[in-house]
Amino acid sequence: MRYEGKIYRPPSEARSFILQATIGCSWNKCTYCDMYRDKQFSVRPLRESLEDIDAAGHAYGRATDTVFVADGDGLIMETDHWLSLLERTHNAFPRLRRVSCYAMASNVQEKSVADLVRLRKAGLTRLYIGPETGDDVTMKRIAKGATFDDHVEAAQKAHEAGMEISVIALLGVGGTKRSQEHAEGMAKLVTAMDPEFFAALTTTVVPETPLAKLQATERFELPSIERMLEELRIMVDEARPTNALFRTNHASNYLPLKGRLPRDREQICHVIDMALSGQIDLRSEWSRGL
Repeated sequence: MRYEGKIYRPPSEARSFILQATIGCSWNKCTYCDMYRDKQFSVRPLRESLEDIDAAGHAYGRATDTVFVADGDGLIMETDHWLSLLERTHNAFPRLRRVSCYAMASNVQEKSVADLVRLRKAGLTRLYIGPETGDDVTMKRIAKGATFDDHVEAAQKAHEAGMEISVIALLGVGGTKRSQEHAEGMAKLVTAMDPEFFAALTTTVVPETPLAKLQATERFELPSIERMLEELRIMVDEARPTNALFRTNHASNYLPLKGRLPRDREQICHVIDMALSGQIDLRSEWSRGL
């Protein structure tokens, strides 16, 4: 297996074989993100990816049941390229039950429902999509490259193809000026996208990113920890997915939570209220990370 640069994956893919089929992110403009800024985007040659799958299958074949295809927006690969990868992963891992990847709204929009169905039937069953916010003003400011409506359309296409989606929110990314709009908009977007999974991360201002430069010139101010927890409460309280597994288990968060929405809404809000009132300790700064 071969890997170039730092590798990122969702917390739920901790036990997955990570196949780096693309290098970097084709968009790579989001103001808060430095995950792929040291990489030039490319699709790894198919031969190399197939060799990596074979090597991993030889080493871990019967112990691996999930595969995560990295880097930042793997869905951008051509459908036939994907199908070759998916066929080989099922041959290499006889117990395989899920293949997943990060995806941008534009990646989904650029593929037909028929192609998405082909990918789902071949084994690509889950997409991690990060709108980060449901506020179009904030989306534009963070250079997300898509709108509220774009994300809704992408979710509808993925669901029509039978895929699961995991939606990612970023607490604090609207800054102090758009905090309320960010939180309320995210709740509305989760409702409209109706994901099977909903996760929240917490904004970290990473040095040398455009967001850090905005902060340095006082054009962006990160909300307080308390205010970001209030954003989280608004999202949980106002979102109306049909049945979503909700988590804040990413290392960036101050308050790890898990439950189902809408079933556990009141209990989750109660725990957030306890944290806001100081009855529950928050994760210390030294233990947080990206």
